[in-house]
Amino acid sequence: MTPINKLSIVIPAFNEARTVEQILGKVAKVQLLNQIKKQLIIVDDCSTDNTVSVLEAWRNQNPDLEVMIIKQPKNEGKGAALHRGIKEATGDYLIIQDADLEYDPEEYNLLLRPVLDGFADVVYGSRFMGGKPHRILFFWHSIGNQFLTFLSNMFTNLNLTDMETCYKLFNTKMVQSLNLKEKRFGFEPEVTAKISRIPLIRIYEVGISYYGRTYAEGKKINWRDGFEALKCIIKYNL
Repeated sequence: MTPINKLSIVIPAFNEARTVEQILGKVAKVQLLNQIKKQLIIVDDCSTDNTVSVLEAWRNQNPDLEVMIIKQPKNEGKGAALHRGIKEATGDYLIIQDADLEYDPEEYNLLLRPVLDGFADVVYGSRFMGGKPHRILFFWHSIGNQFLTFLSNMFTNLNLTDMETCYKLFNTKMVQSLNLKEKRFGFEPEVTAKISRIPLIRIYEVGISYYGRTYAEGKKINWRDGFEALKCIIKYNL
């Protein structure tokens, strides 16, 4: 059994004032297996709304939690925010959490179980496997995700079903050892390519639920980001 004392939860945020308090409440509420402690690292990517004031008010209302709020001096992208959050993590393991409501923090324990049982160093939460609920949205997004995952798998020799998932649980020291460069949505293929090359790495995948957003509800990724991901798959695997 692998002991974990603390889980770092890295949350990039950009103009998420409408939902960030709700997701933080969900993160605070979840009871982790084996009484694992939580470290919340929220990286604001120079939001132009009142995301920061919402974050600071929430932290003041929850003094019993370890909460770090980092304000990026300029808008650099989700990847850059994740780089900063990963650098600051002090937990034995870390997980990535978007600031919207598309993923359910109650499912952290699903990703932790293979680690705690001594099988995994990295666990991906797949939106395309298992019997969890999935909102039905965007045919071409799903085709794009599956194509990018397929292409990534060809290079990495993994058999992931959802390379683009937000929920990725890493051994903190392992992911901190990577020289990550992509500042926007290229983070997913880059980290997958680089983590797969660590000798004897044990990567697992578990099914998770997915409560996707429409563009009207604030979804930010689009077809251009898909092309960037495609370029990153080729760049970091060749």
